[in-house]
Parts: sequence; C-alpha cells; structure tokens
Amino acid sequence: MPNLAGIMAPTLEGKLVVAISSRAVFDFEEENRVFEGGNAQAYMALQRDRLEQPASPGVAHALVKKLLAFDAPDCAPEARRIEVVVLSRNDPVSGLRVFRSARHEGLRLERGVFTSGRTPWPYLVPLAANLFLSANADDVRAALAAGFPAARVFPESVKASESHPDEIRIAFDGDAVLFSDESERVFQANGLDAFQRHEADRAASPLPPGPFKPLLEALHRLRMADSNAPAMRIRTALVTARSAPAHERAIRTLMAWGVGVDEAMFLGGLGKGPFLKEFEPDFFFDDQTGHVQQAARFGPAGHVPAGVANEHR
Repeated sequence: MPNLAGIMAPTLEGKLVVAISSRAVFDFEEENRVFEGGNAQAYMALQRDRLEQPASPGVAHALVKKLLAFDAPDCAPEARRIEVVVLSRNDPVSGLRVFRSARHEGLRLERGVFTSGRTPWPYLVPLAANLFLSANADDVRAALAAGFPAARVFPESVKASESHPDEIRIAFDGDAVLFSDESERVFQANGLDAFQRHEADRAASPLPPGPFKPLLEALHRLRMADSNAPAMRIRTALVTARSAPAHERAIRTLMAWGVGVDEAMFLGGLGKGPFLKEFEPDFFFDDQTGHVQQAARFGPAGHVPAGVANEHR
C-alpha cells in the first residue's frame, strides 16, 4: 500500500454532490424483476453473468452525463464542482457491473456505496449530498425525513431530449417541493378561493422553504461561482398550478431567498405535461404522483413524497 503521509485527503466540500441509485442511472428493470420475485441469489447470479454486458442508459442517465460534463475532462479532481456517487441497495458484484457500464458510457463515476439490500440513505450524511435519486420509495422517504432533497424516479419515464446538449435543464413544482406545503394545506382544506385569498393577503411574506430549496440554492451557487461561463449551462423552471394572484408570493419568495429561475409557468390547473414537453427538462420534480405520471410521458420525472398530498400514502 502506498505511503499517503503528507498527501491531502480528497474532499467533497463545496461541490454539488448527487447520490443516485444504480436503477436510476442504468436500466436494470429486467434484473430488478428477478430480485422483486424474491430470489436475491438469482439476481446476483444474473448480474454476475452479465458483467461484460454494459447496461442500457436509465432514466437519469442524461442528467448524470450533463452534470459530469460541467467539469472539463482534464479538470483536476480537487477543482471539480460536481460529484456523482452511486448509492445503491445492490451487492458489490452488481456494483462492479455498474462501474463497467459507466466506463462503457464514458461516465466519470468513481465513488459508490453498495449495501446488499440494506437501506443506503444514511450514507447521504458523510456525502453531504445535495440530491438523492432512487427508485426505492422507502429510501426516498427516509432521505427526505433526514433533510435531504430526494425523489423517487419513474424508470418508465421517456428519456430526456437531446435538443439541448449544452444545458442542464431542471424543472420544479412549487408547493411542497421548492416551497413548504403551507399553502397547499389551505387549498386542500378550504378550496381554491380560500387559497387565492390566503396567498394574496400574504404576497409580501416569503413562503417557508420546501425540501428542494437546498438543491435550487446549490444550482444557483454553481452557476454564480465561476465568472468564466463553462461549456455546460444550467437552466431552471418553476412549473406550478398556481395562477394570478397567487403567483406573486412565489416570485417574491424566490427574491427573498436570493435565487431565481429562468422560466416560471403559472398554469392555473392546466396539465403540466405539454408545457414540460416544450421545456424539455433533464428532470422534473413534483409532489403529486398524478403530475409525475403525466410528466413521465414527456421526459424524466421524479416523485417527491412530501407534504399534505402524501401524508396518507
């Protein structure tokens, strides 16, 4: 073993860290059906037999590829601004296939944690992750409860558009995602008119933060950190069922936080899918499964099981 004395230990401090399950970055749905059939040994044997067979891209593959492209290929490790870590319930042998598939796809995936069926989310703590993407609903709920932005990916989502190779495009719902579910609770309890009055009366009062505020802030810091524009840009959108006059509180909240979005869509209850089709996100986050299911027909989407809409699920 080499003598590492005097060598500065690597750190993820100051980087945007995305933790992602193997099923999110690669298409392991066929193998997963074997696992869910109750035969873990057959699953591991299948992955072992397919070690030399690269897995196909999964729902978050395009997002990972673009995130890693934010840093130049010759960028020194200590100067990198983004790190993607595989965080998976897979066993280490399956993890070997993940890394081989990443190498085949040209993805710079260097770190991974494989727990052989145990929940992996506690490792988000030492990673200080800014985002956790997983197909496992229990892991996502636990991560959210611990304060990490997290979403359950829909593996059946349409793959991301290739129309914007130089932009990372991320779209967020508002209430219970970027913002708290305070206003959504008013709507659920008393209807649209009460919601509109509530928001108009509080237009100058910032909404409390929701679970994805830290991710939006991290994206904002990343965008503002380098005066020399990188080859990869970031474009964000707020896609919400709010309409005027409730739009004002949402915008004022972002202003109070000192962050912004590039596009804001106040749809007044219109379906989000057609608008997302035009925005072409690499990922969209929403707290309501109906919206996510519709969005998944047009691009990668993830469910954020937070807020009043998810309390009895």
